[in-house]
Amino acid sequence: MNHLQTADYIVFFIYFIAISSYGYYIYHKKKSKDISSKDFFLAEGSLTWWAIGASLIASNISAEHFIGMSGSGFALGLAIASYEWMAAATLIIVAVFIIPVYLKNKIFTMPQFLAKRYNDKVSTVMAVFWLLVYVFVNLTSIIYLGALAISSISNISFEWCIVGLSIFSMIVTLGGMKVIGYTDVIQVLVLIIGGLVTTYLALSLLSNEYGFGNDIFAGLSVLRKEAPTHFHMIFNSSDKYYDKLPGLSILIGGMLINNLAYWGCNQYIVQRALGADLNTARKGILFAAFLKLLVPVIAVLPGIVMFVLHNKGLFQTEMASDGVIKPDHAYPTLMNLLPPGLKGVAFAALTAAIVASLAGKANSISTIFSLDIYKKFFNKDASDRKMVKVGRWAVAISMTIAAIVTPALKSLDQAYQFIQEYVGFISPGVLAIFLLGFFWKRTTAAAAMVGALITIPLSTVLKFLPVWTNGAFPDLPFFNRMEIDFVVIVLLMVGISLMKPQTLTNEQAIEVDTSMFKISTSFAIGAIIIMGILTALYTIFW
Repeated sequence: MNHLQTADYIVFFIYFIAISSYGYYIYHKKKSKDISSKDFFLAEGSLTWWAIGASLIASNISAEHFIGMSGSGFALGLAIASYEWMAAATLIIVAVFIIPVYLKNKIFTMPQFLAKRYNDKVSTVMAVFWLLVYVFVNLTSIIYLGALAISSISNISFEWCIVGLSIFSMIVTLGGMKVIGYTDVIQVLVLIIGGLVTTYLALSLLSNEYGFGNDIFAGLSVLRKEAPTHFHMIFNSSDKYYDKLPGLSILIGGMLINNLAYWGCNQYIVQRALGADLNTARKGILFAAFLKLLVPVIAVLPGIVMFVLHNKGLFQTEMASDGVIKPDHAYPTLMNLLPPGLKGVAFAALTAAIVASLAGKANSISTIFSLDIYKKFFNKDASDRKMVKVGRWAVAISMTIAAIVTPALKSLDQAYQFIQEYVGFISPGVLAIFLLGFFWKRTTAAAAMVGALITIPLSTVLKFLPVWTNGAFPDLPFFNRMEIDFVVIVLLMVGISLMKPQTLTNEQAIEVDTSMFKISTSFAIGAIIIMGILTALYTIFW
């Protein structure tokens, strides 16, 4: 039944009141007498490691995980979990080699790093570009998928879902990074509990259907037996989904480029750790890596369960649209089977994922606009109080624009893969600019500008060249295109830097030394455990 019962609304109302009240409490408890812009944007020094880790995951997980990853689980199986499991490995790399560079050099925004290391032109081009991507791609796609999911499991219209999600997210964001960071702990708790409840129901339903009662372990056995092709992590070139996840590229190629750019050079992700000391930041990132291991259990397994049930003849109508199977219908269909009350928990979990992700991105939009656009070009002498006010206006305006644009995205299908591919148009260039800026002192501003400007055109050419040449050029998987893109940009940047050398001023120099990369024993133990788990998973499900 596609609507919520009274018990569901009660559960959701409790969640809403809890989040709002806790956010209000945190805002007043940790409110400084003198408003600090760095405190508002970064929660400087006040986020604990568990708040940083939870906030990283809350900002990352949204409707595209619950809806999109379940859809991909339905279509191609557990292999889609590589996005999550390889992200756990990438987070360790970021914690060891990238976060120390930001913290040592007192970097607060990604454009600030570019301005310090290169020049204001590179910084401004990327700041404007990031703002456009965050508003017109990130915010709009999250609002769209969230509204689509919520409207499909309730009697709330798509349009009112857009309005509700936008307003709820604005309320959370306007309190600043402290409020976002600490409310994200509750958001993550809610989304994990709600996700586990939905996964439990899915496995119980499957177990019942095959005559084993509510035994979820029997359900897992049935799953492996009935969908053996859905439990392979690495596809070979003959597999029909090879173009989505091309073999070893998901371990050492395009996936690594995608993850390093996302987790290491992305304002709304890195921002969580920028206000902390190195030890706290590393612990938070390690905690996020552990949580990442859990995500496929709540986001991918339900999709595989729906694949088996659909093959058995169930949910034929629910999984189709105009006679065509729609994998992204898997999670909403499953949620509609939940009994009253539990459906409210799942509904709250989905909303928590959407709102937390929106709040994180909106805060980053306000941070970049206020610190890298407004203060630099409009009001160099702006007070902290003025900066915070501008930041809040940036949140409200960006969220309003995104809400207005959102209905235009109704033509999206297979959302998760779509988003990943087109975000991959910019990732190689961003990663090349940052890595060379970190670790090669001879990289010039001119080279960085070329890298920034060429990444989208080059990605576009690689994608559409097979069409333009009538198939003379092979149609490459998008991960392989990212690898080519990255290598070409790095070579171009190195060549330009060598042809026109540039001596760094003291202001441009980024301090990097090997002592920054030393890790504590506890971090090393945690990292080894995570890598051990990943090794076991890929060995079992290769």
